[in-house]
Amino acid sequence: MATAKNHFIPDYSVPPGWLLEEYLEVKEMSQAELARRCGRSPKLISEIISGKAPLEPETALQLEKVFGMDASIWLGIESEYQLHRARKAEAENSAAFAVWIKAFPVKDLIRRNCFQRPESDADTLAKLLAFFGVGSVEAWTARYGRANVAYRHSPTFGSDEFALATWLRLGEIEAEHQVCAEYSKSRFRLAIQSIRSLTREPITEALQQSARLCNEAGVALVVERPLPRTALSGAARWLSPRKAVIQLTARHMADDHIWFSFFHEAAHILLHSKKGIFVDEANSNESELEKEANEWASSTLVPKPAWEELVATPLSEQRVKTFAANQGIAPGIVVGMLQHKRHLPWSHLNNLKVRLEWTC
Repeated sequence: MATAKNHFIPDYSVPPGWLLEEYLEVKEMSQAELARRCGRSPKLISEIISGKAPLEPETALQLEKVFGMDASIWLGIESEYQLHRARKAEAENSAAFAVWIKAFPVKDLIRRNCFQRPESDADTLAKLLAFFGVGSVEAWTARYGRANVAYRHSPTFGSDEFALATWLRLGEIEAEHQVCAEYSKSRFRLAIQSIRSLTREPITEALQQSARLCNEAGVALVVERPLPRTALSGAARWLSPRKAVIQLTARHMADDHIWFSFFHEAAHILLHSKKGIFVDEANSNESELEKEANEWASSTLVPKPAWEELVATPLSEQRVKTFAANQGIAPGIVVGMLQHKRHLPWSHLNNLKVRLEWTC
């Protein structure tokens, strides 16, 4: 993401009219005489000197000829002055957005090195807008605030909308850095089958290979740790008609959860509209689309006939391990599915799950 570099920003600026007035005093020239030499009205010269009118390029060229100072210098002074005024106005307006600013997990963004600690509310406002890649709060609302309607799909939606928008933006930034081929549904289906087998590999290596396979099919795969006030497993959406994003939280830090979340979000990419933002929210009422994604993920990981055969037999640790090996998937996935469908208590066979650790 392109962000403004750290640089010195003075807390003052002067209009070019101040310098122009000094030149007139040194040259012992009246404003009326300067107006005649430039072919401009005395009123315009007076307003430029008082700061009421901007110095335009045509006037800068005329001043260059009269005083011998390059037009670009005059325009540079004018540009700095106008920019200073805009920054001052933005800082004064930041008080009106104090509540909006405080709604975001700023401390977490600082910890994740998204930006340096802000020096004021005005600085916080500027940094948040730069992080989201928008120029104003109104633009943020248009791009991110209104989009919340798409994923706040039930009354039990538990995630804070500002924290959720921030987490989605973190994934968006990472996805933009991933070089992907143009999306291909057929290639993505093949990638999914390969990823299914990768679930038996060490989790870190498996996720890296999965990201590569997804990228080759036009899908960015992002694992972004959750933020406070979010209760998510993952999300799926499209950055463009040619590039999709699957974003996972690894919230439960176990392989069964992250892999099922991946296949659930993959279902949204394959089966559902490119205009939707699909968020896998914990404890929310499942819509028909969410149920369809769950069913697709379950049957892709374990075909229904094999599943029915499994649950019809006693569920020992060895039985689950043998079944998982025959299916070519991680045993933790089988345990998680059995627990979720209430064939096993949540306390049973968790030793077959692989625990994840954040490396940073």
